[in-house]
Amino acid sequence: MNTEALDARYLDLDLWPTELAVEAMLEGQMAAIASIQSQTRAIARAAEAAALRLGDSGRLVFVGAGTSGRLAVQDGTELYPTFGWTMDRMVFLMAGGIGALTEAYEGAEDDVEAGRAEVRERGIGPSDVVIGVAASGRTPYTVAAIEEARAAGALTIGIANNAGSVLLDTSEHAILAVTGSEVVAGSTRMKAGTAQKAVLNLLSTAIMLRRGLVYQGRMVAMRISNAKLLQRGRTMVQDIAGVDAEVAARALETAGNEIRLGVIVALGVPLAEANTLLEDNGGNLRQVLQLLEKRD
Repeated sequence: MNTEALDARYLDLDLWPTELAVEAMLEGQMAAIASIQSQTRAIARAAEAAALRLGDSGRLVFVGAGTSGRLAVQDGTELYPTFGWTMDRMVFLMAGGIGALTEAYEGAEDDVEAGRAEVRERGIGPSDVVIGVAASGRTPYTVAAIEEARAAGALTIGIANNAGSVLLDTSEHAILAVTGSEVVAGSTRMKAGTAQKAVLNLLSTAIMLRRGLVYQGRMVAMRISNAKLLQRGRTMVQDIAGVDAEVAARALETAGNEIRLGVIVALGVPLAEANTLLEDNGGNLRQVLQLLEKRD
């Protein structure tokens, strides 16, 4: 596997001046991001398929082991505060359990039956989207989970750093970032991990985009949890609805700090009707605003 190969250029890395070693590692990180350039179409197609499959009740399922699993969990947990994607619509399958986020569990990544059993236990099925991440592309736990999920009818997406790997062959949508050997041989938390995190960022954000949870480049479905975000929410309502700051603040409060509802209320729509409009349009603010515009 390329990600496990020893690069002769770095055999004496421990003897290099620290600044040169850091420069070499930075070059590796830049190369990792560049490796994703060829995958934009694959990421877009996976995101479009995922957004369609999720519908009103489907779940995003993130699967991985070690670094790959931790990166997947990190990406998934950020979707609720950023896009309002509720936690009951997310599943995290981590080899060794959630405790493996902070402590390595020996042998967990090789447990094929655990990967299959956890998919069955969580009732993963046709409305769900399962994203498996593995640098090698052959991690037994992750591959088994993807195989079981696909057999159950779920949409499967594989992210790996080695071409021709079983994870990519098993998944309906394959995303490959060829990052090659690491500066520190086999340390896939570096180049491979950077590429994986970038792919996950792009993929999940594109899914949220296609789900209508972004409007005019704004996080209109974000959760307001502090004073900074409250002010950001008020500004969004003010700008999108074209009202003054006081009207925006009142509308957002009436809407229970739900920005999309706040925008609709700020336009003079009663709260109950605003709720109905948003629900009937799958939470897509743009569609609601287009309907309101046709009324005028």
